[in-house]
Amino acid sequence: MNHSTVRRLFATLTIGLLVLLAADTRTALAGEDKPNIIFILADDLGYGDLSCYGQRFFKTPNLDRMAKQGMKFTQHYSGSTVCAPSRACLMTGHHTGHVWQRANGKIRFRPDPQDITIATLLKDAGYHTALIGKSGLACNDDDPGLPNTKGFDHFFGFTAHGAAHRYYPTRLARNGKWVEYPNNKGKEGDTYSGDLFLADALKYIEQHKDGPFFLHLSLQQPHADLAVPHDWRKPFIRRFPGDKPFKGGHYRAEQFPRATFAGMVTYLDDTVGQVLAKLKELGIDDHTLVIFSSDNGAMSEGGWSRHNFVSSGPLRGGKRDLYEGGIRVPTIAWWPGKIKAGSRTDLISAHWDFVPTACDAAGIGTPAGLDGISYLPTLLGDSADQKQHAYLYWEFYEGGAKQAVRMGKWKGVRLNVRKNPNGPIELYDLSQDLGEKRNVAKHNAAIVKKIAAIMDEAHVPNERFSLQPK
Repeated sequence: MNHSTVRRLFATLTIGLLVLLAADTRTALAGEDKPNIIFILADDLGYGDLSCYGQRFFKTPNLDRMAKQGMKFTQHYSGSTVCAPSRACLMTGHHTGHVWQRANGKIRFRPDPQDITIATLLKDAGYHTALIGKSGLACNDDDPGLPNTKGFDHFFGFTAHGAAHRYYPTRLARNGKWVEYPNNKGKEGDTYSGDLFLADALKYIEQHKDGPFFLHLSLQQPHADLAVPHDWRKPFIRRFPGDKPFKGGHYRAEQFPRATFAGMVTYLDDTVGQVLAKLKELGIDDHTLVIFSSDNGAMSEGGWSRHNFVSSGPLRGGKRDLYEGGIRVPTIAWWPGKIKAGSRTDLISAHWDFVPTACDAAGIGTPAGLDGISYLPTLLGDSADQKQHAYLYWEFYEGGAKQAVRMGKWKGVRLNVRKNPNGPIELYDLSQDLGEKRNVAKHNAAIVKKIAAIMDEAHVPNERFSLQPK
C-alpha cells in the first residue's frame, strides 16, 4: 500500500470518526462537499497597514469589508520575520526550529516525500491546486517547474524572491516554462506583474468553480521596489508632507515614495476585493474559505520607512525583528454562512496553523508531527472546542541570530544568540505592555527559565542552520 493510499484511508477513517463525534464543531461540515480554500498573502504588510487595523493615512475598503463580513485575528503571527522561512512555515505546518527552509538565500524545498506541502495534501484529497505570484518554495531558484513538483497543478509567477522585487518582470514561470515580457526592464515597463497575477487568479477561479480547488495567491505588494501603476498613486501625490524623492540603488528610484506606498496597499486591497467579487459572481462564496495575511511585519527599505505611516501600529519593531512588529500580522478569514460576520478572535495562532486548518476544513487527516493546530473551531464559532498552543517559537539567523517565544501573555526574546547561546532573555507581559517597552525578566525568573528551556527544546539543528557560534 503506497503512501498516498494510506493517507486517503486515514482521511476516510478520520471523517467517519468525526461524524460519530457529534459534539465536535467540525461535524458542521460533515456530508458537505469539500470547500474551496484560498490563501492570499501580502508581502511586508505591517500590522497597522490596513484601516481595519488602525491605518489612518489611507483606506483599505475591501479588506475592511472582508473583516466586517468575516473574522479579524488580533494575535496571529507570521512564520518568520522575512519571506522565505515564513512561507515555508505556511506551506508545511512547521515553525522555524523544525522547518527546512529557515532563512533567505540559496535554498529550496526538497523533493517529496521531504517537505510535504499543503498543496500535496489537498491534491491527494481531490483538490485542484494553484500557486500564483511569488513562490515560497525557494528563495533564489531558476527552476520554473519546481512548484509543479511540490503539489501545485498550476503555477504562474516568480521562482526567485530577488526577481520578485521587480514589478515589471522580464520573464515569469508558467508550469515549467518561461514566459517572456520583452518590453519590461524590471524597474520599469509596460506590463505590471500585479495585473498579470490578478487576471490569472480570476481566470483560475472561473475555470475551477465546480471545485474543490486550493489557490495560494501570493502577492508582492507592498514590498520594495516602490512601484504601482500611475492611476493608483495619483490620488496621493503631494498629499503627504515630507514625501521626498528616493534616488534609487538596488531598489527602484521613486519621486513620491509615500504616495506610491499608499497606492500599492490600495492596489492590494482592490485585488482582494476583485477576488471576493468573483466568488460572489460565480455563486461559490459560501463554499469558499478565504484567508488573508502577510508574510512578515512592516519593512523599512527602498526609500520607505515603516514609521512614515505607523505601519507597525502599536507594536515594537518591524521586518527582521522578533519583537511583535516583525511577526504579528494582520489576518482576516472570510467564509459567508460559516464564519460569523464581524467576529473577532484573540486566539494566539501562527502561519504554521494553516496546514492543520486546511486539512480540517477539507475533512482529511492532518499529518503527525506538525507544530500547527487547526483553528477551524474558532472560525466556526466553537471556541470551547479550540485547542491552544503551549507556546509559539521563532528563530532568525541574521543580525547575530535571535530567538523568540510567545507563551500565553508572556513574550521572550533573546538577541545575539551566536555570540552567547545562553545569553539573557528579555521578557515582556503583552497583556500589559503590547509595545514591549518594559523588560520584566529580573522580576520573573521562573518564567524566564521556562522560556529558555523552550528555546532549547524547539530548535532542532540541521546541516544548513545552527545557532552555535561559527
